[in-house]
Amino acid sequence: MKKINLQTSVYDLIKQDPEIQNIMVELGFSDLKNPAMLNTVGRYMTLAKGSRLKKIPMEKITVAFLAAGFEIEGADHE
Repeated sequence: MKKINLQTSVYDLIKQDPEIQNIMVELGFSDLKNPAMLNTVGRYMTLAKGSRLKKIPMEKITVAFLAAGFEIEGADHE
């Protein structure tokens, strides 16, 4: 099973597994389609921070990644 750590930057997550970008765009993180946004904001933004910023419930994000076959790590920290 693939792992995703909620404390890792969005940029690093997408570099490790490009499928993550598609999942995030479907969840409402449409700014990540823009390479400039990914290369700037994505370097310090985590899924937990993005959840708060975009007002997308962390539960919804977690469910989407679990459904895509990911194991979630770091859920207790942010």
